[in-house]
Amino acid sequence: MNKTVDFHAIPRAAGGRAQGGRATQEDDLICLHDPSSSTWLLVLADGMGGDGAGELASQGVIQVACRLWEQDAWRSLPGSLFLETLCQEAHTELQQRGEQLSGAEPHSTIVAVIIRGSRVSWAHVGDSRLYRFRGTQLIGRTEDHSLGQLKLQRGELTESELANDPDQHKLLRGLGGPQPPVVEHGFAELDGDQTFVLCSDGVWEHLTTEELASLSQRRDQYEALQEALAMAVERGGQDGDNVALIFAHAGAESWLRRYRNKLGSAMQRTADFIWRPAAEQTVTRDSET
Repeated sequence: MNKTVDFHAIPRAAGGRAQGGRATQEDDLICLHDPSSSTWLLVLADGMGGDGAGELASQGVIQVACRLWEQDAWRSLPGSLFLETLCQEAHTELQQRGEQLSGAEPHSTIVAVIIRGSRVSWAHVGDSRLYRFRGTQLIGRTEDHSLGQLKLQRGELTESELANDPDQHKLLRGLGGPQPPVVEHGFAELDGDQTFVLCSDGVWEHLTTEELASLSQRRDQYEALQEALAMAVERGGQDGDNVALIFAHAGAESWLRRYRNKLGSAMQRTADFIWRPAAEQTVTRDSET
């Protein structure tokens, strides 16, 4: 069992992964930040396919994300359209990689978030998840594209039973197949401080929503990631899955900026009234009576 954590951090976001009980690492992730525009791109992929194809698949997804970021494609496209482009180009990349393999097909999940100012957009394919928290309160999570999730929606099992259901690993959507993927999108305006948790199934199958909420609020992101990944690996056991996880905090700066602007405007109106000539103030009051 390999508990070694690959750690990656940028301002307000950090990600890590561990190999767990698998022979290869098929999870990959990237956290990117442009301080000049207050933009973050977070991407996590969980590869599959056997004979090294899973590792090749997740690497391909992350390489496409980095290429599009370096090409500044995110600057000219709305967040959802950029993420759709990322998913479709990653899908094409995996198809091309599959053509060079014999007896193995690279496939991958993806969950991606782009935060630009006060607006956040996300997209996912497969069973890698995005959780959104305000404090420790869950305000939303993506729904898996799996047979297990369908059974949950039909009332055939509960949320707590989903992680251990054998049909959870039977995915209905993924990158790299013969058909273009159907990407599920979401977006929101940031209102106050929010925390985003992106993770592979190796994490959410072994950590509860409450545990993820609590860990994501830690000030020391490195310590929180180490603890979360160690828990997931330990609970997964000797044959446990790879684990990958990203914690990101957003919203406070934009909320404070709006608050300061409103406060500044109110103070300016107050100052204008105080320094207005007394006669003008009297006339104004008289006109209102």
